[in-house]
Amino acid sequence: MRLKTKLVLAFTALTFAVVLVLCLVFLGELLRQRISQTGDSNDVLVREVTLSTRQALVSGLREHPPADNSDDAFQSAVANAIRGYQPLADEMNAIVRYSPPVQDVTVTGAHGVVLSSTDPTLLDQQFPYRSPFSRISGGGVLEQARAVFGRPQVLDVTLPLDRNGQPFLTIHLGVRSTFLRSSYAPWLKAAVIFALVALAACVLIAALLSSLALHPIERINQQLEQLMLANSSTPLIEGPRDQPDAVVRASQSIAKLGEKIRTTEQIYSALQTNLNQMLETLRDGVILFTADRRAVMVSEAVEGFLGRDRDAILGSTAEDIFHRGTVLGQAVRDCFAMHTNLIEEPVVLEDGREAKVSLQFIHGEQTGSGERLGALLTLHDAHSAKQLEQEIEVSRRLAAIGRLTAGVGHEVKNPINAMVVHLELLRSKLAEATDDSAQKHVDILAQEMQRLDRVVQTLADFSRPIDLRLYDYDLREIVRKVGALTAESFSHQKITLVEELPSTPLMVLVDAELLQQAVLNIVLNGAQAMPKGGTLRIVLDRNDGDARLRIMDEGVGIPTELLPKVFDLYFTTKPKGSGIGLAMTYRMLQLHGGSIDVMSNTNQTAPDHGSTFTILLPLSHGVPGERSRV
Repeated sequence: MRLKTKLVLAFTALTFAVVLVLCLVFLGELLRQRISQTGDSNDVLVREVTLSTRQALVSGLREHPPADNSDDAFQSAVANAIRGYQPLADEMNAIVRYSPPVQDVTVTGAHGVVLSSTDPTLLDQQFPYRSPFSRISGGGVLEQARAVFGRPQVLDVTLPLDRNGQPFLTIHLGVRSTFLRSSYAPWLKAAVIFALVALAACVLIAALLSSLALHPIERINQQLEQLMLANSSTPLIEGPRDQPDAVVRASQSIAKLGEKIRTTEQIYSALQTNLNQMLETLRDGVILFTADRRAVMVSEAVEGFLGRDRDAILGSTAEDIFHRGTVLGQAVRDCFAMHTNLIEEPVVLEDGREAKVSLQFIHGEQTGSGERLGALLTLHDAHSAKQLEQEIEVSRRLAAIGRLTAGVGHEVKNPINAMVVHLELLRSKLAEATDDSAQKHVDILAQEMQRLDRVVQTLADFSRPIDLRLYDYDLREIVRKVGALTAESFSHQKITLVEELPSTPLMVLVDAELLQQAVLNIVLNGAQAMPKGGTLRIVLDRNDGDARLRIMDEGVGIPTELLPKVFDLYFTTKPKGSGIGLAMTYRMLQLHGGSIDVMSNTNQTAPDHGSTFTILLPLSHGVPGERSRV
C-alpha cells in the first residue's frame, strides 16, 4: 500500500472518529435540552393544577367542613371538595386536550388513592407506579436515550401538598415518552445528514492534504542529493527520478547519507580518542559546551573539581551540571545568563579547595553576525598549584641551607676543636687549684661546646649527599618493623598502635633503612603529640599507581597557620624539639620520588581531632629484594 493511500485512510478514519464523537455530543445535548424544555412546561402545568386544587379545598371545606377532628373525617371532606369542584375538572381536561405530551392529570390522597383524574378508570383506585420524570431529566445521556427510545412508557411529574409537614394530596402529570421521541426525531435526522456531509467533505480534504504532505518529499530528495554531491560526484540514487512512490527514493537517499555519516563518525571517533588522551594528561579541568549549553567534551580532571563522573557530565546542560546552591555554579550560570566571559575568577569549591574558573564564549569567524558557537570552561586548582610552589620553595630552601651548612660546619668545627683542646688543658690546670668556682664555669663552657658540636654535626649530616641503596621492598614489612621498634615504649606511654595492612604486597623501590627512619620520625612525632596516650593508626593501601601510607594520631593537632611550616628545617612546636626530623623525612621522600602531606584538626571535641600524615610512593613491579638497575 502506497503512503498516499495510507495517509488518506488515516485522515479519513481520524476525521470520521472526530465527526462521530461531535455528533454524539451534539445529539446528546439536543436530547437533554428537549427533555429540559418538556420538564419546564410540565412544571408550569402541574403548578396550575395545584393552584386550582387549593381553590377547590378552600371552597369545598368552607361549605362542607369535616364532621369531626379525625383524619378520616378530614380526608372524606377533602375528597368531596376535590370531586365537587367543577373548575378543577375542567382545567385538568383542558390540559390533556391542548398539551400533546400529557397523557393524564390525576389528584391522589394521602394513601395514594385517586380522588380525581382525567382517566375515569383510575377513580378510587390505587395510583399505579410510574418512572419519575425528574430521574430522567437529571440522569445521564444514556439513561435519557433509553427512556426516550426504549419501551413506551408514561413518566410521572408530581407535586405534593403538605399538611402539618406531611403530604395529604399529590398532583400527578403523566408525560408520554413517545411524544418526546416524535419531537426529537427531526433533530436526529438533521444531525445524521450533517454527519454524512461532513464525512464526505473530510474524505476530500484528506486526499488533498495527503497530496500536499507528500509534495515536499521530492524536494527533500533533491536537497539530500545536493548535500551528497557537495563532497562527491557520484549520484546519491541511481535510477529514474519518477519512481511511483517518493518515499522509496527518500528512504534510499537517507540510507546512502547514513553510510557516509558512519564513515565520518569513524574519523571523528579516532580524533576524539586522540583528544581524550590529551585531555587525560591535563591537570586543569576543561569542559567544552555547544551553543545550546550542552557539554560535548570533558577532561578527566573535571571529576576532581565537581565530584561527578565525566560520563554523567557529557551531554548534560550547564544548568544540570552547575547548581546555584554552590559558589562555582552561581558564577558559571550567571555568565551563561548574561553571555559574559569569566577570566580566572577565584571560587571556593564544596570541599573547601580554592580554584580559578574561566569561561570564554566561542564566536564564528565566518559569519558577520558573530554567531555564538559554544563556550570553553577551564577549572584551575589554585591549591594544588600553590602546594607545588611551596614544595619547590621548600626544596630550594633546603638546597640553600645544605650549601650554607656545609660551609658553616667546616668553618665552625675547626675553632670548636681548638677550643675543646685548650679547655681540657685549662681544666687540668684548674684541677690542681683549690677554687671550685672557676671549675664550674669551665664545665658549663664544655657542655655548651658539646651541644654546639652536635648542632654542627647535624647540619653536616643534613647537607651531606645520600647514597641510596634502592631495592624492591614490600612496604608492609617496613610498617611492621616500625611497629616492633615502638611497641615497648608505646606500652609504657599507654599508646595503642593499630596497623591496617592489605593482604597482598605493595612493592616500592626504596632504600629500606632511610624509609624506615622517615616513617619512624612521623610515628614518634604522633606519639609525642599524645602525652596522655591514645590510639595511633597506620593505614596502608593502594591509591591508583601509588602506595599510600597514612599515619593518624589523636593528639593536640597543629594550628592551620603552622601547617605550611612543619617541614621547614629547625621548625618545631615542641619545647625540646630540634626541628630536623620532619625536614629529614621530607628530604628522604623527595629522594624516593614520593610526597608527604599533613592535615590536622585542633578541635579536641571533634571525632577526627589530631593530625594525619599521608605518604605517597610510586609502586614498582619487581620482586622483594631485587635491586634496581637504574
